[in-house]
Amino acid sequence: MTDVNTLGEFGLIEHLTHSFPLRQPTSLKGIGDDAAVIDCGARCALVSTDMLVEGIHFDLAYTPLKHLGYKAIVVNLSDIYAMNAHPKQVLVSIAISSKYTVEALEELYAGIRAACEKYEVDLVGGDTTSSPRGMVISVTAVGEAEKKRIAYRNGARPGDLICVTGDLGAAYLGLQILEREKRIWQDNPSVQPDLEGQAYLIGRQLKPEARRDMIEAFEKNDLVPTAMIDISDGLASEIFHLCKQSGTGALIEESGVPIHPEAQLMALKFRLDPITCALSGGEDYELLFTIDPRDTDKIRFLPDIYIAGEMLAPDAGIKLSTKGGKLHDLKAQGWRHF
Repeated sequence: MTDVNTLGEFGLIEHLTHSFPLRQPTSLKGIGDDAAVIDCGARCALVSTDMLVEGIHFDLAYTPLKHLGYKAIVVNLSDIYAMNAHPKQVLVSIAISSKYTVEALEELYAGIRAACEKYEVDLVGGDTTSSPRGMVISVTAVGEAEKKRIAYRNGARPGDLICVTGDLGAAYLGLQILEREKRIWQDNPSVQPDLEGQAYLIGRQLKPEARRDMIEAFEKNDLVPTAMIDISDGLASEIFHLCKQSGTGALIEESGVPIHPEAQLMALKFRLDPITCALSGGEDYELLFTIDPRDTDKIRFLPDIYIAGEMLAPDAGIKLSTKGGKLHDLKAQGWRHF
C-alpha cells in the first residue's frame, strides 16, 4: 500500500487523473490550472472548487465564523482572477457536526454574504449535510472571460519577466501570532490574547482579499500575462508550478520579493528569515504572473506590482539570487496538504 504522503497533493492528483482525457470539444482546459475552462463561444466559463476542513485549514479557537465565511469565498475567487477572468457565481456546500447552532451558521453565512457583495458574485446553490465531527466547507466559483484574455500557467517563455502583486509572508506571520496566543491561552485560560497591534498581519490571515483590482488594471492597460497563478502555497511553490507547466527555469531576485515592513519586523521577532516567510509562508492570495518584456511599459506605473525575476531556459534550473549576490537552488517548501 502506498502512503499518499509519498506523492504530495499535486502528485496524487496527477496519479489519479492522468487516465481521464478530455472528450468534449468544449473542455478547453481540465485539471492542472487554477480553474477549468469551458468554451461557450465568444466567451469562456471558468470553474474552480476548493475545500476547507476544520482542524486542517482553519481553527475556530481564533477564527471567527464570519471571517471564515468571507475567506472561504475569497480564496475561491482568487483562482478565477488567477486566470485573468471575472468570477460571477459561487456554490457553497457545508458538512457540519451537531455542535453547530443555527446562530453559528448565520454568522458563517454573514461572512459569505459580505464577500459576495464586495466582489459582486451571486450565491446560486450548494448542499448541506451532516459531519461526524467539525465542519467542512466546499466552494465552487464560476467565472467568465474572453477566450483570448485567459492566462494559463503554461504560457511563460524564457526572457519573460516575473511579477508579483502586493506583499508576501504577512499571512503566515499572522498565523504564527494567533498560534502563539492560542498556546498561551491553553496553558492559562485567564490570560487575554496579546495581538501586539498587528492588525495588518492578522488581517492577512483571517480576512484575505483577492486581487480583482489587478485584473481590472490589466484590462484597462490591454495586458494579458503570458502565465499566471495565485499565491496560495507560497511563492517558491507557485514558481515551480509555472516552470513545470511552461517548461522553463527561473531566477528570483530576493531584492524583488515584496515584504511588508510589519512582516519584516515580526519575522525577526520570531527568529525567522523574512525572505523564507515570503517564499514559503503561503495564504497571501496575491498574483504571480509573467509578461513579455515588450509589455514592461504597461505595468511600469501600475501600483502594487513588483518585478521579482526572469524566466530562464529549462536547463538553467530554478534559482534564488540573494541580496548578497549568492545564487541558490530554490526549494518549494510551501503548504503540504498530506
